Amino acid sequence: MFKNKEYILAIIREGTFSKAAEKLFVSQPSLSATVKRLEEKLGAPIFDRTTMPVGLTELGREYVKCATEIEQREEDFKLFINRCTNLTAGEVKIGASSLFSSFLLPSMIEGFQNAYPLVTVRIFENNTKDLLRELAEGDLDIVIDNAVIKAENILSSEYSREMILLALPDTMPISEKLAKISFSAEEIKNDRHRLDDRAATLDEFSALPFIILNAENDTGKRAINLFKKHSIKPNVLFKLDQQITAYNISSSGMGACFVSDVLVKNAPTSQNMRYFKLADNETNRSIYIYRKSNRYYSVACQKFVEYNTSTKVASASSDA
Repeated sequence: MFKNKEYILAIIREGTFSKAAEKLFVSQPSLSATVKRLEEKLGAPIFDRTTMPVGLTELGREYVKCATEIEQREEDFKLFINRCTNLTAGEVKIGASSLFSSFLLPSMIEGFQNAYPLVTVRIFENNTKDLLRELAEGDLDIVIDNAVIKAENILSSEYSREMILLALPDTMPISEKLAKISFSAEEIKNDRHRLDDRAATLDEFSALPFIILNAENDTGKRAINLFKKHSIKPNVLFKLDQQITAYNISSSGMGACFVSDVLVKNAPTSQNMRYFKLADNETNRSIYIYRKSNRYYSVACQKFVEYNTSTKVASASSDA
């Protein structure tokens, strides 16, 4: 019905069929025939041909009103596409745990927004299970997580790597006993734990009280696997949801906890804590940028992933 609306609008704007035909680069008979076919389809005339310049019938006025609105919407949509394609607009909705929201996302977002200042980035904090559900339901565009997700409709890009350390207060006797193979927070920040051969085994800490994370959390899952490998039945004081909470309770002197070097590098330095690298591959893992493979992926989201997984960024953050 509005397929040839530009013909009708041109006639109104130019005032005559001949001028409209010239503007449209078509012959006047062709233009007249197109209008006639449309009027037959509508069942009533659009133009009042008894006036000069040509006028509109009541139906014609309503048709022109609707055609003009459609034309404007099309122009708005073209502008929207242009803005999104050139990243002068757009939005990226990112989900992450409290740890990554606090310590990884700020640097990821800062660099991206310096490059694309007009793109809006929104952050949503939650646990891994709920983040992946929100990603599946389309409420999130991207999820940053260290859990290994194997699903056909989920795509992943490695952002960086991290190491799980055993952290405990230096007030515990074992801390002093094993001081020579421990690391300070400053050493962790300078990546000494990645360059140095110092390492401990979990058996040496089997008698300690532990603050661990729930099994739904990847750190909690890996802790349980470590205990099983070493046939240790741990004395668990608390099972928590957030790594930062476990770390704070541990630093108060209550027990040992498993902590990512990402947290140690970024959290305020705790002077009374020692950190131990464990000789087990279970303590090494990747941090991924997850997204759905079976949904539309905006240019803004594509650029966010590309920016944060480029060779330069990956190299700079590989030991984060």
